[in-house]
Amino acid sequence: MQSGLSTGYTRWLVAGVILLALLLLGVWHFHVDSNPAQELARKASRIDLVERMQLGLAASSEAEKSAVLAVTDQDSKTFADQARAATGDVERGRLELVAALAAGTPRERELLSQFSRTFEDLRRVDDEVLALAVKNTNVKAYALLYGPAAATLRELDEALSRAEAKHARATDAGKVLPLAFGVQLALFRVQALLSPHIAEESDAKMDALEATMAGEEAQARRDLETLAAAAGFGGDPDLATATSCLARYAALEAQIVALSRENTNVRSLALSLNQKRKALVLSLDALNALQQAILDEPIPGVTYGRPPSPR
Repeated sequence: MQSGLSTGYTRWLVAGVILLALLLLGVWHFHVDSNPAQELARKASRIDLVERMQLGLAASSEAEKSAVLAVTDQDSKTFADQARAATGDVERGRLELVAALAAGTPRERELLSQFSRTFEDLRRVDDEVLALAVKNTNVKAYALLYGPAAATLRELDEALSRAEAKHARATDAGKVLPLAFGVQLALFRVQALLSPHIAEESDAKMDALEATMAGEEAQARRDLETLAAAAGFGGDPDLATATSCLARYAALEAQIVALSRENTNVRSLALSLNQKRKALVLSLDALNALQQAILDEPIPGVTYGRPPSPR
């Protein structure tokens, strides 16, 4: 009987020793893995990654705005390349953070997933904004309007003024000269309407402006044709110059309207101020929350970032 008790007691004793050894091993392993200096270093590394990503987002945003506001294709392209490079840096940081947070808390991984989603939306908007910005169609339309189109209109106006002066004393001057003035006035109205067309965002309003311009241009053509048929104007070199200028002006007007219709500067600016700004705010908010979650991650024996709780 005592031999059986002794054997049972021995077994329990051995089992207890083994269990105690395992517990001690676990505690030792935990302390080795939870070295405060190592944990602080890991935390600092992750915080540094987040801060680099925040800076990358800011740099990308600044370069993107510069690309939108630039007035030459080369400047727009240079800033667009800088924006894409900064966004690429953020993506590389995100991938590093995915690996670094593999052993992080569920909350940290959730916040990183949230940032990944908002960052994907941000990149999509960025791609659209930058693709539009480098085309500069509105800037090119303004350049044509106040450059070649304005010069052609001045040439036409001067030619008609010379023709008017030559026929000022003709018996039918009272009928003929208003026609020349009507041509000039109609085309100046077209020139004045092209500027708001270039700045306009609404297709419906552009349609209305184009309809008005088409009416003015048609009236100018009719007046010029009537003038050419009037007595004393047939074969007039200044009238021929005016007719040639009208054809050139109409071609330039068509180019201006086509560029204005693409509306790349207006559209890129609208996207930058609305969708891009909202996507950027959401991405930064997610990063800020992730940064705070990493700072709040406890380290045994360390009150990092906050005073000890009072008893």
